[in-house]
Amino acid sequence: MDYENFKERFVEDLKDKLYEKGIEADVSVNTVNKLNDSYEAVTIKPVDDQVGVNISLNKCYGAYEDGTDYNEVVDKTSQLVADSLENKPEVDMATLTDYDKMKDKLVMEVVSAETNKDLLETVPHKDIEDMAVVYRFVLNSDVEGRASILATNQMIENFGITADQLHADALENAPRIKPVEIKGMGEVLAEMMGIEQAEMMGLYPVRPEDEQIFVASVPDKVHGAGVLAYQDFMDQAAERAGGDFYILPSSIHEILIVPDNGKMGLPELENMVKEVNATQVSPQDKLTDNVYHYDSQAKIFELGEKFVERQAEREEQDIDKEEKGSVLGELKAKKEEVSKTPKKDAVDKASKTKGGEAI
Repeated sequence: MDYENFKERFVEDLKDKLYEKGIEADVSVNTVNKLNDSYEAVTIKPVDDQVGVNISLNKCYGAYEDGTDYNEVVDKTSQLVADSLENKPEVDMATLTDYDKMKDKLVMEVVSAETNKDLLETVPHKDIEDMAVVYRFVLNSDVEGRASILATNQMIENFGITADQLHADALENAPRIKPVEIKGMGEVLAEMMGIEQAEMMGLYPVRPEDEQIFVASVPDKVHGAGVLAYQDFMDQAAERAGGDFYILPSSIHEILIVPDNGKMGLPELENMVKEVNATQVSPQDKLTDNVYHYDSQAKIFELGEKFVERQAEREEQDIDKEEKGSVLGELKAKKEEVSKTPKKDAVDKASKTKGGEAI
């Protein structure tokens, strides 16, 4: 059975199986656009309910292609839907239309502008180099999952607010809802493998001055790269890094901070990011392949290659200034030498330069 035939049959059989479980629902096929991803889904919305469930058709068909019996795929999917509907968070529909209540749930996320260029046409956003800041209302978040809504252009129009107001409210609320966490890599490894094992392997503790990589995210580690958009983040990171630093986009969930202390250069860091993205990060979690830099003195965040170009221009200007200063110094010295020469000597020298004829 090919995909199209599977889809047509699956929608009807899933609806029947849910009805057997006492769930009367509308079942349809829709394209779901998510950050970094889009997929064709079967959407199940119980009658007289405004909240439904999306199930990826590609995953269902993939299970069938991998050898799972068709009826078993239908049974497992219907049970998954039933469990999801039973455990779905309570949503107050009145709250969803009240911005004064919704803005207290507002957070920021950072994604690749290129990967999400189609979606960005439909949502309010701000560009940060080749990334984009988008906004999300987190309705519920716990160990079992997260219920959230991505802010869209249509949504803020219905709220009667501007994109600038949305951004200003997010700047205020996001750090409260999802506070930034910056930890040394040694501390992170100790949390992952246990302090005793990390100590035994010499990975923990690490003196602050010896820490070469820091990890920045949020407590729940979900879309932690959004801290890049926080007002005070760069200054906090500069304090931990001891000055200027590079930013490596580990994923949309966290970023790495590497002090710009001469121990690692841009080419080496770029190769590291590309290799990790290609081998360890799923396409849905990828941010970008680029490395960024923050100049803590000039307060400039930019692509690493722009920083290198700006640094080269600055060094060239410094050389020009030194050369110009050197020339002016020489001219000044000669002027002072001439001013100290007796007038008679000066006339004699002038006469000699004119073939012996004084003028």
